[in-house]
Amino acid sequence: MDSNKCVHCGDDCGKYPVVWEGKNFCCHGCKTVYQLLNKNKLYKYYEIEETPGVRLEQQTFGNKYAYLDNDEIKEKLYEFSEGDLKKVTLYIPSIHCASCIWLLENLHLFDKGIKSSLANFVKKEVSITFNEKEISLRKLVELLASAHYIPQINLDSLDDKSKSKSNKSLLIKIGVAGFAFGNIMLLSMPEYLSFREELGQNFKNFFSILNIILSLPVLFYSSSEYIVSAYKNLNHKIINIDMPITLGILALFGQSMYDILSKSGPGYLDSFTGFVFFILIGKWYQNKTYQALAFDRDYKSYFPVAVSLITGNGEVSTQLKDLKAGDHILIRNQELIPTDGKIVKGRGNIDYSFVTGESLPVAKKEDDYIYAGGKQIGSALEIEVKKDVEQSQLTQLWNQNTNEEKSKSEISTLIDSLSKYFTYAVLSIAFSAGIFWYFVYPDKAIIAFSSVLIVACPCAIALSMPFTFGTAMRIFGKIGFYLKNTDVVERLTKIDSVVFDKTGTITYSRSKNVKLVEGKPDDKENSAIKSLARQSAHPLSAALFDFIITDTIEHVDDFMELPSSGIKGIVHGWHIKLGSREFVLNEQNEESSNASEIYVSIDDKFVAKYTIANKYRKGIQEVIDSLSKEYELHVISGDNDAEKERLISIFNKKENIHFNQSPQEKLDYINKLKKNKHNVLMVGDGLNDAGALNASNVGISIADDIYQFSPASDAILEAGRLNKLSDFIKFSKTSMKIVKISFAISIVYNIVGLSFAVDGLLSPIVAAILMPLSSITVVSFVTFSTRIMGKRLFKSAYNIS
Repeated sequence: MDSNKCVHCGDDCGKYPVVWEGKNFCCHGCKTVYQLLNKNKLYKYYEIEETPGVRLEQQTFGNKYAYLDNDEIKEKLYEFSEGDLKKVTLYIPSIHCASCIWLLENLHLFDKGIKSSLANFVKKEVSITFNEKEISLRKLVELLASAHYIPQINLDSLDDKSKSKSNKSLLIKIGVAGFAFGNIMLLSMPEYLSFREELGQNFKNFFSILNIILSLPVLFYSSSEYIVSAYKNLNHKIINIDMPITLGILALFGQSMYDILSKSGPGYLDSFTGFVFFILIGKWYQNKTYQALAFDRDYKSYFPVAVSLITGNGEVSTQLKDLKAGDHILIRNQELIPTDGKIVKGRGNIDYSFVTGESLPVAKKEDDYIYAGGKQIGSALEIEVKKDVEQSQLTQLWNQNTNEEKSKSEISTLIDSLSKYFTYAVLSIAFSAGIFWYFVYPDKAIIAFSSVLIVACPCAIALSMPFTFGTAMRIFGKIGFYLKNTDVVERLTKIDSVVFDKTGTITYSRSKNVKLVEGKPDDKENSAIKSLARQSAHPLSAALFDFIITDTIEHVDDFMELPSSGIKGIVHGWHIKLGSREFVLNEQNEESSNASEIYVSIDDKFVAKYTIANKYRKGIQEVIDSLSKEYELHVISGDNDAEKERLISIFNKKENIHFNQSPQEKLDYINKLKKNKHNVLMVGDGLNDAGALNASNVGISIADDIYQFSPASDAILEAGRLNKLSDFIKFSKTSMKIVKISFAISIVYNIVGLSFAVDGLLSPIVAAILMPLSSITVVSFVTFSTRIMGKRLFKSAYNIS
């Protein structure tokens, strides 16, 4: 690197650089940021990208951010507030490279009050969880600003005012460019009809001046966004897709000005304004398509999470979208709180790690306020809903809780690499074509140069995958398969092993085949047993709760659930245990049974024994037969081996069927498969297998009568659609084929377009029309192809539109 370049931002340091430890800086601000990084040993910031920093113009802030000390404003900005722990999401326009992401996700090293931070490069946002007692919101924003990651805080947006200003501005720019284009074409009519020479010189000059006047607003207003973007990125040593467009704009305008002022020709102002007009229309279209894509990608916001609504007639399962403020809902042990509310009955022990990353549970009592995304650990809570449910909020949290290993998309990486080198290749071809024609046929030079810059565009390639997978997500959603994000579609195409949990996955979660085989609990004992069973969301607890008939529900103290063992708690002074024989009686099972067994003890004395026969889901045999043709199948169950012979008959094999598996053993089993180079699909209920779901390449949580939402899963599948699992995987592979075909279409388009442009046979206006047209073609192809293949595979019975 040039010795007189700033180590932090790369700008020229001038005659008198600021020097620290032999390193040159352009200003004290850059030196301060470098020292801050150096002090906290964040050397990797400069390893990811050379001179990634943004120059710091001003270090003192005075009262600039004093408004952030206002409690009313702070409360509007906070997404989460629990004691001193706060969470805020800030928009930072200056995020521009991998180093920015790395630095913003390591903010905790700058100040111990910052607990965690997560950056979103696409949205240029960073979500920060911090302790307000250790660092205030104002100090946090000033810390970011001191490193020139200046948050853009729009107080108007806090009142949910319209955000359509950018769309309105774009439409005005299109109007200005269209007006200029139409009038310049009209004034250029003599040129088109070849009687320009018959006009007097005064008319020629007058028409030329009018054309220049009309074109100036197009240059300085309509095309300003492209020029400013290219300039700013070039300042940071980045060549983005706006650079070729900007060069095309400047080349056409510059050549036109030269021709007109030197009176050597009429110039290309019609081509210039027409190019800007059509390129802006293309941008407007792409904005519209991205909005459509956002709808498809946000379609997962409507996955069928349901809760137990408490009514005058008992508890009923209700879709989350149907909840309204004032409703009372039941939250069991390990269940997620779906919306903000107030505790009406019970004591909360809320784990907010899903929201903040902090795993230490927070104690809550009656009348305390709790936030969506928390998880209850302990006995059931009755909660009053305080505001209407926003499923998009749960969706955002779901995507925030992403396994880093899973987030690596090979296709996305390939597209990023292509886009990065595409611009350099286009610039090289454009300059080569311009130089060649300058010496061979000068009149063609500017046309060839501009057309190459305009016609070649990686947008079609970049759009193909998100639109294909976004459409696939929407189709999946309409038939009961709800994906976390589009990356899940890609990962499904690579699966070679499928692992099933048993209870609640391949069997019904709320079996009715419950029998009391030993003991005879009285009414008071039945009430206590049912009250304890009510606290757990486990399928066996739910089945027992449904089986026992009593109208009295008692309060449960000191509730505890031990995975793969049972539950215990205190009900009106009795110490009650429900679960396996070993857990309840501390005795080994004497012999195998053909049903799951639940033992009950009160004050360490045996009271009852229930058997719950597993009912296998309808069509499970067909699912297994279909999957076994292509994939290696496994079963890992936390239950005993009572169902061993039945499972062997269903899976037609003894191998890979395992019982008495703890949550940790399930996780280890998945990791072992992955270590042996398998791509694993795990299908479970999200209760005792959350770790395994999260560790698998794709984790699917089965949603039954009460839809258990597991943040660890990548997808939620309605239980009634389990028989379509192999079709879902097949459709994912079909979608990937469509992506590859669209890649080929995009590449062929660019090759054909470039060949005509290099030969000087393509005018800039036609090139400007073809550029967005390529995106339209690819998006239309992938959208309609995906829909057609979806209808063909899933038939009209699913009403796919």
